[in-house]
Formats: sequence, structure tokens, C-alpha cells
Amino acid sequence: MLVVISPAKRLDWADRDVATTAPDFQDDAIRLARTARNLTLGNLKGLMALSDDLARLNRDRFRAFEDAPEVQNTRPAAFAFAGDTYQGLEAASLDAEELAFAQDHLRILSGLYGLLRPMDAIQPYRLEMGSRLKTRRGTNLYDYWGGDLSKALNAHADATGSKVLINCASQEYFGAVDRKALKLRVITPQFMEDKGDGNPPKIVSFFAKKARGAMARHIIQTRAVTEEAVLDFDIGGYTHRPELSKPDMPVFVRPYLAS
Repeated sequence: MLVVISPAKRLDWADRDVATTAPDFQDDAIRLARTARNLTLGNLKGLMALSDDLARLNRDRFRAFEDAPEVQNTRPAAFAFAGDTYQGLEAASLDAEELAFAQDHLRILSGLYGLLRPMDAIQPYRLEMGSRLKTRRGTNLYDYWGGDLSKALNAHADATGSKVLINCASQEYFGAVDRKALKLRVITPQFMEDKGDGNPPKIVSFFAKKARGAMARHIIQTRAVTEEAVLDFDIGGYTHRPELSKPDMPVFVRPYLAS
């Protein structure tokens, strides 16, 4: 079983005393960073709807992007991303055996790096998959990645004997995967909150993102290999609700927790 998640806009660049690996699509990341480096500040701002300060920060990041970065200038991907999903994943609290399992079974979709393993060394960046960054391959990053991500996922599935992919990524990121070329059965969990007011449970974005990371953690810690093991997910008070579920789209609901 494989599980995929999205990256995060926010980064945690704290030092990590762990060994890292090289991203499979490092050469592509270098090409895309060079392309982004040539954008004007205004174009970069418009590309991802950034504020002036964030546009400058990410312009500087692309300018500083190295073809062969020093170890101190990189961080392992699962530790570097710090958004809602990664609050649920809590990679820093996984033990060595769990991280080893995650390295084989967890993948992070990335606009810049394509597909990352948890311990792949990344440089600081922001490049959302939905960005309309023009390259020789097309007008956006979906054109750029084409069928590469599906081929890579198929290869990882073959290497691990996986038949199922648990999609805990956003639509923006999983949309870059060519479903027709993917050999795996795809299961996409949905996470909802029940306010107890008589209305049907609803998805609350912040909690759903965190739950996706928690689901990835559940799969890692239980070494899940079957759909039944996925349906046992109960982190954070979620329970599987078969009456709300659809084929390959299990629904998990918990009582609403006001933020």
C-alpha cells in the first residue's frame, strides 16, 4: 500500500540530525527553479497570488537554489513542510522503524520536485502544483509533469508489492497524477465534522487537512496493507461511517471541535 499527501506552503527549517536521500526528480527541480528564477517579481507575485514580501522571499529562494546543495542547506521533506497535514503526520515523533516504512510507502507530491520520499533532501521553495508556470513542456505544471508521476508511483508500487494507493493529497496535487496510467486502485478518504445540530456532517478544510496527515501516520504506524486496516482509523476521534461512504471513498466523521 502506498499513500500520497500534498506538500505545504509553510516550512520548518529547524536542524534535523537525520540522514537524507536524493530526490528522484532532482534534475527537474533544477530546471524548474531556473525557470522560476527568471520571472520578474511581479510575475512571481501573480503566479501564486503572493504578497510583496512573500514574492521577494520566494524570488530570493529561487535565486539561491543550488544544483548540488550542501547538506546544511537542505532538510528532509517530511520534516521541512509544516502545514496542517504535517501537524497530523507528526514526522518528528516517528521512530526509526516507522520512518523506514514511511520512506518506502509514503510519497509527497510537489510542484517543484514532482514526487518526494519523506527523507529526500529539499531546498526551501514554494511552487504550487496549480501554478501556470510556462516551460517547454506546456503552459503549467500539469503539462510539465505529464505522466512522470504515475510512472514513478507505478515503479514504487512494484518495488513494494503495493496494489492500493491511499490518496490523502488535495485535488490540486493529485490532479497532476495521470489516473489512466496509474496501475493502482485509488482510495480517497474523506474527513468530516458533525456539529450535532441535525445537519449532515461537513468537511472543514483545516481539520480535513490535518486528518489526511493523521491517516498517513496511521498507515505508517500500523503498517497497513489492506483496506480494512485503513477503515480502522480512529486518530482524533474519527470513526468510519459506511452509510455515508461510496466505493473507494470512505467517509470518517467525528464530533465537531470548534477551533
